[in-house]
Amino acid sequence: MFKRLCTITAAALLTVASYAAAVEMREGHPSSYTVQRGDTLWDIAGRFLTKPWLWPEIWQANPQIENPHRIYPGDVISLAYLDGKPVLQVQTEQAGPRGAAESAISTIPLAEIAPFLRQSTIVSDIDDLPYVVSIEGERLRGAVGQVVYVRNLDSAKVGDTITLARPSYHFRLPAERQRNNVIPSSLDHRGNETYTDWRSFWATTISRDGESLGYELTTQGSARITQVQGEVAIALLVEGTADVRAGDRVLPFESKPYDDSYLPQAPATVPETAAVLAVADASFAAGPRSVVALAVGSSDGVKNGTVFSTWRPGNAVVDDVAHSNFYRAQADKVQLPDEFTGRVLVFRTFERVSYGLVMEGIRPVQVGDRLKHPDATQ
Repeated sequence: MFKRLCTITAAALLTVASYAAAVEMREGHPSSYTVQRGDTLWDIAGRFLTKPWLWPEIWQANPQIENPHRIYPGDVISLAYLDGKPVLQVQTEQAGPRGAAESAISTIPLAEIAPFLRQSTIVSDIDDLPYVVSIEGERLRGAVGQVVYVRNLDSAKVGDTITLARPSYHFRLPAERQRNNVIPSSLDHRGNETYTDWRSFWATTISRDGESLGYELTTQGSARITQVQGEVAIALLVEGTADVRAGDRVLPFESKPYDDSYLPQAPATVPETAAVLAVADASFAAGPRSVVALAVGSSDGVKNGTVFSTWRPGNAVVDDVAHSNFYRAQADKVQLPDEFTGRVLVFRTFERVSYGLVMEGIRPVQVGDRLKHPDATQ
């Protein structure tokens, strides 16, 4: 459903000579830094570089370390120069395998995005998905240990494990690249939009009139098929993060439907319609470490790790200084420039929608902000 992202291993294969020209060192940068628990690769890179997303371009793996592509607390990151070009190297006292208790430093804080990695997914359509039609004893809600009845699961086999997920929101492409204060509507058990939910998980989004980009589903749990008869399969709930209800859709089970390492990279191109779709956690604006939904996906060439800059669209304002006449002033509007708000790193990509984490910003990132190349200046 979404492309597997490149691992940090690929970063070690980049040649310094090819890329270092684009790298700018931060003023007052240290010559070395000892990695601390809680650090991220983005934060560490920001100590050395003005553009943290370029760290893979000057990273040089140490071939004497068994796994040269991982960085751990206690390792020392040193800045050196090779043929006059900057190189970041890792130095460690431990040459052998790391213990199971030791965790490599991640590119971004995984704890901040865990719900979107494990519990959320996006599909292009929900109408053709198998669904829960009833629950044991005709209950309204099901829990672990109870039985559910699934309709239209044609490929079901006894012993198969399935994922049950609930349609939660319908993402649409904005009709215009303008901020629109439309609150998202909840989806009922049929997947239909029913009413405006002012406490929705996504605080705000762009017009419902635009082209469909996909449906967000929230994982409720998993079940094991115990019987198949005609168009109905019986499944035992074996794991649950929430209650299961009639209308919950069935998705293929994946033990780990995401990756947790990222290679920061700039996009090859940015679609004209690329914009911030929604902000999570009932917020109307996003700051650093906030999750946003983006109107861009794998069909646009976006990969996990892609970095965008976000820009507030400039308004067209009336110039009533040059014109005392109201109608002339209205006819002579001035287009204000877009203004930079922040940078976002994509951590999970679907066909036409992506989830991103705001890494840095000088003002709140809002719905309708345009996406541009991370190096864009206007």
